[in-house]
Amino acid sequence: MKANELKRGSLIQEDGQPVKIRQVQVQTSSSRSGNTLYKVRGQNIVSRQKFEKSYKGDDVVTPIEVSRRQIQLLFRDKDGCTFMDNETYEQYVVSDEAIEEELPYMKDGIEGLQALIADDKLLGIELPVSVELEIIECAPAMRAASSSARTKPATLSTGLIVQVPEYLASGETIRVNTENGSFMSRC
Repeated sequence: MKANELKRGSLIQEDGQPVKIRQVQVQTSSSRSGNTLYKVRGQNIVSRQKFEKSYKGDDVVTPIEVSRRQIQLLFRDKDGCTFMDNETYEQYVVSDEAIEEELPYMKDGIEGLQALIADDKLLGIELPVSVELEIIECAPAMRAASSSARTKPATLSTGLIVQVPEYLASGETIRVNTENGSFMSRC
């Protein structure tokens, strides 16, 4: 696989360790002979350390063959989160530290969760593109506010804080983008 094929969520092998790609930033050169650089940010799945590296577009990276399995969140306790495979009913316990970036988007009954499994080992959890969460605290709604006007911070049911339009109030459900944590729409 070439570096120009990398995208968010890809799993690659780097120095013998599995790395999950969280962000790919493309930098094009201004000169004719300059190479396009792909700045990759991610996290080592085993050690939980941050990973940053720049690749040229034709550099070869080693992808990890993973199977994606539909799972559901069963419960959360002091050990972490327990997930169940929807087909085999096998259960996986994942520590909170291992999925700290995904936790603010997880709630009971969340649909579209996938487990990334390689060599019968759970490497990580993949969220759907968007989730629906309830606003539990925010400034009062403004009657004259237009939909494209200013925003205000809102605390959601999972503790995540998102900037929302002024016309929204506590108790409403909104759709949130899991890639960047931004408000998408009212549900």
